[in-house]
Formats: sequence, structure tokens, C-alpha cells
Amino acid sequence: METQDFPAVIGIADRVHLNYPEEEAVFAERQRLYPGGCFVLQAGPAEITGYIVSHPWHFKQPPALNVLLERLPDPASTFHVHDIALLPEARGNGVASHVVRKLITHAKEAGFPNISLVAVNYSTAFWERHGFRTLEDDALNKKLATYDEHAKYMVLGLV
Repeated sequence: METQDFPAVIGIADRVHLNYPEEEAVFAERQRLYPGGCFVLQAGPAEITGYIVSHPWHFKQPPALNVLLERLPDPASTFHVHDIALLPEARGNGVASHVVRKLITHAKEAGFPNISLVAVNYSTAFWERHGFRTLEDDALNKKLATYDEHAKYMVLGLV
């Protein structure tokens, strides 16, 4: 993901994550802090059809929506998948699963003990197919309610 991709990324976010709006500054900061975890998916040389934002973070403390991080923790206790979004026309061809496998490989090679995420838009089954499991925690569930009533914190152990 490069700076010139931000308008397309925001356009995709606005279409795919209607209930989870984030400003361009959030995407720009994540890309600046951890460029190795921010990618765009392209159908062709000029057509961006999806994006991924991921970075090191604190386990069981997902960042609030539309909030700047300022810096990444060192050491971090999880590799956090902040967002994966695909336009409807880019789905159903295995691209998302391919990306998840790449993220898992990256997190393992970087030595993270786990990967975590907040599953929204009824995506829990997708993540379960990749080995992620829902982590139930009362304090965490209160924070997840700020996303929506169906949000789930999910984890994949890597060690």
C-alpha cells in the first residue's frame, strides 16, 4: 500500500465497512508505522479491489476504530489484523484465503506468538476455516460492543 492508493482504499472501506468508518489518517498512519503489513489487492495494474492493514499490537486490546496509534508496542504480544476488505466483485476466488495464509506466514516468520483480529460483518466462519477461534472475555466483550453487537475477538495461536 502506497500513499497514492489511499483514495481507492478509502473508497473500498466506505463500500465494504459502512458501519466501521475510519479516516484516511488512520490508514496512512498504519502504513507508515508498519508498511510490511499494509497491502492492496489489484485485479489489474490500475484497479484496486481490496486491501489489508495489519501490524504488531497488544494481545486482547484491539485498537478502537478510527483512532491513531501513535506508535507500535515493542515488544508486541500479537500480530493484529486490523482490516481486510474486498469489493464484492473480488470475492469468491480464493484471494482472501491466500492473503490470510500470507499473513500467517509473515507472523510466524516474525516470531509473533499469535494473530488476533476483530471479526465483523458476520465473518467469523471465514476466520474459523483458517484456524482462528473466538476468545471470550467479559472485559474484552465490552470493548467489542463499540464495533457492533456481533463483533468477535478471534485468535490463531502460532507456537
